[in-house]
Amino acid sequence: MNQRLTRRNLLKLGLGAAAGAAGANLLIGSRGALSPVASAQPTAITPRYFLAGTDGWISLPGQGSDQFHPDALAPQGKTTYVFGFADVTSMLSAGIPSITASFKNRAQICAPLMYFDEGGQYVIRLTNLGLQQRPDLTDAHTVHWHGFRNALPMFDGEPSSSIAVPMGRTFDYAYRPRDAGTYMYHCHFEDTEHVHMGMTGPVFVRPLQNGTSKTYAGRPYTKFAYNDGDGSTGYDREYVIFLSEVWNESHWDDAHIQLPDWTDYKADFFLMNGRVYPDTLLANGAVAGRSDLDTQPYSSLVQCNAGERVLLRFINLGFTKAAMTLSGTRLSVVGMDAVLLRGRTGADGSYSTNTIPIGPGESVDAIFQAPTYAPSASGYNTYPLYNRSMGGASNNGLGGLGGQLTEVRVFNGTQPAQDGPNDLL
Repeated sequence: MNQRLTRRNLLKLGLGAAAGAAGANLLIGSRGALSPVASAQPTAITPRYFLAGTDGWISLPGQGSDQFHPDALAPQGKTTYVFGFADVTSMLSAGIPSITASFKNRAQICAPLMYFDEGGQYVIRLTNLGLQQRPDLTDAHTVHWHGFRNALPMFDGEPSSSIAVPMGRTFDYAYRPRDAGTYMYHCHFEDTEHVHMGMTGPVFVRPLQNGTSKTYAGRPYTKFAYNDGDGSTGYDREYVIFLSEVWNESHWDDAHIQLPDWTDYKADFFLMNGRVYPDTLLANGAVAGRSDLDTQPYSSLVQCNAGERVLLRFINLGFTKAAMTLSGTRLSVVGMDAVLLRGRTGADGSYSTNTIPIGPGESVDAIFQAPTYAPSASGYNTYPLYNRSMGGASNNGLGGLGGQLTEVRVFNGTQPAQDGPNDLL
């Protein structure tokens, strides 16, 4: 019996079968056909990151007024079904059966934070573990680097013109980043569904200028957001603020083999690095007494010393516009969508504000200088960082603050040097 050719099945057929031929050397033949040619074996590059596409469950607070939240199928301590990527970089030498046993149905929200140096050669490996909750869906997965301007078509992750990775298969994406700035990545297979279900994450490129010393406003810097030439994007610390959303009904529908009507979209939760307030203030990784956050590992808490310059990399991969506000100090917007705000003549296009509008699919790089420390019993001064749009501060309509809210905490020189973005090692 012939299977009905749906868009989902068509995309699976697309170029998904080509995943097994990843890394082949191809050229356009004399008759215009794409055909393999013999060549020397290229030097292998160890993948910088290894991602596994799968499903899972996350924890969002509150008791809803209908059947959608929390989901009755959710395991103890969880509320919401998701698709996502798991970080399996530590298992590069392991076989797929071992990775499947350890990570299937353990998708991470938000997806693993990735960063690279401009001009380097990198590989991201993707394996597709399948969906435990929905074995009837045999969806392929991809990694699409949203806004990346020099991806080869094979590695772009748009499944109708590049590679889609079927269940049980693995593919290596190759990149040589040439444009510094803040990007995002997501699965582009059934993209509306897969993006909203959680297959999204942050990625950024550090500029060639990093490591050189440039003085700006009387202070030397060696870390920069862009190749600015004058040190104006220099910073002491950096934090990624990744904005996404959850529409309870669509997540419930996917768990219960239903089809959501996307024209009814209404976000119930507004997430910041995969959590909502007050969980946004908790530490990275495992949190004592909160085993329910095991697949939501990223804090949004910004910590710095008085006088330091802090780079905030804002990314919006929700479906609604955000208005990110830092109370009590000003933000200098230096880049948008991985482009330094400089005119063709070199004129400075940066601007100062305390509220930044960020539309879906956009990124903004903003720097603030931490204010002078005022003596405090807590040992730090607090400045709210939040989405001031009406929806962005909600918590499933249950009252309370919730939503996209965190804090900037300014210390009097007691914070050690940052080990990695968002204080990650």
